[in-house]
Amino acid sequence: MQDSLFTKAKSMVFPRNVYVGHEVLDKVPDVCQEFGFEGSGLVVSGDTTFKTAGKAVKEHMEDDGYDINVHITGEASFRNLEPLLQYAHECQSRFILGVGGGSKIDICKMAAKELNIPFISIPTSAAHDGVASGRASMKGDFGPKSVDAVVPLAVIADTKVIVESPYRLLASGCADVISNSTALKDWEFAHRLRNEEFSRSAYALAEYSAETIIENSELIRPGLEESVWISIRPIIISGISMSVAGSSRPTSGAEHMFSHALDILYPSQALHGEQCGVGSIMMMYLHGGDWKRIRNALQTIGAPTTGEELGFKPEQIIDALVEAHKVRDDRFTILGDRGLNQESAEKVATITQVI
Repeated sequence: MQDSLFTKAKSMVFPRNVYVGHEVLDKVPDVCQEFGFEGSGLVVSGDTTFKTAGKAVKEHMEDDGYDINVHITGEASFRNLEPLLQYAHECQSRFILGVGGGSKIDICKMAAKELNIPFISIPTSAAHDGVASGRASMKGDFGPKSVDAVVPLAVIADTKVIVESPYRLLASGCADVISNSTALKDWEFAHRLRNEEFSRSAYALAEYSAETIIENSELIRPGLEESVWISIRPIIISGISMSVAGSSRPTSGAEHMFSHALDILYPSQALHGEQCGVGSIMMMYLHGGDWKRIRNALQTIGAPTTGEELGFKPEQIIDALVEAHKVRDDRFTILGDRGLNQESAEKVATITQVI
């Protein structure tokens, strides 16, 4: 019998448990028992998020007989990662419970990778789609960088906790997922022109996530736990699409490169998802798609649709558009290899009413 010439192989890692709903923080010990966690555990949180949910998680775990230490950290940066790793070594931590927003979850992903121990993602807000993905946005000396990390073993998202976080964070998370619309067009574009590897399954998950948010945009409102319920599942599924693809391709294209260019050129208080949403409006125009549908969904949710709403001057938006193609030279998008010139960038931003 002739040996097969088929040699393709691929590994896909997903969260094994996902709990979403009202008052599910008390499920954390049960999930840890299911995974056979033993020994000392480490709750990683921020000052505010520890009071919001981290303390409750610690108490639930200790009531169940677990030895839990706490590390309060700042933003997801390589500088903050070092003391976290050192403390985890000192405590002989066998697992990590990341309790907080996207930044806290990201630093836990990196710590779990470096320590080779499992971690559970317990988001207190949903500002972007990274709560279930294996990618982390880490700040270094030259701005934020998206890096490979580890996928959480489980995600426990308490809608009662998340609805208490500022609504701006949820709107940003929804904007991040809506921006899948242009990331997917970029992926198809690169597949056609550069024969880039393509996954229909990952595409379908990322598209479902974006369409679910867009189609339900009128139901996403401040102060409603039902709005969190509607949006958190597509946000999680969007992150899972990256695990299926083995990269961030289904959720990150030229709109993310625009966002990263803003971060590098003009660091501000605008949120990642907010910037990606505005970027997606302009990139959809370049693709010849329905950019007004993107803009209308963002406006309905209450996310920014202009540079001014993000806190940037028109010339700063134009500069970021011109520089965006340089952010990732390994990722082919609608911006091409040479990007936009000043005149073209101004035209795109003006027509789409971003400036």
